[in-house]
Amino acid sequence: MYGASMQGTVASYDAATRSGVLLLDDGTEMRFPARAFDASGLRLLRLGQRVRIDTDPDGEVVRVTLPTMI
Repeated sequence: MYGASMQGTVASYDAATRSGVLLLDDGTEMRFPARAFDASGLRLLRLGQRVRIDTDPDGEVVRVTLPTMI
């Protein structure tokens, strides 16, 4: 399954590449690849949208979902 989970805000999202940058609550920027977006089942993300981030043991983003989704 997925590793550690945290929340952040969408700082940028490129629909063409399905990748972007998230801003964590402590101000840290965290990039996410297309495969993390694809794993979410979402169709799009909006700037400023609150999301939950699942990471692997190395800290790489593996899934970006809505906070209400499990």
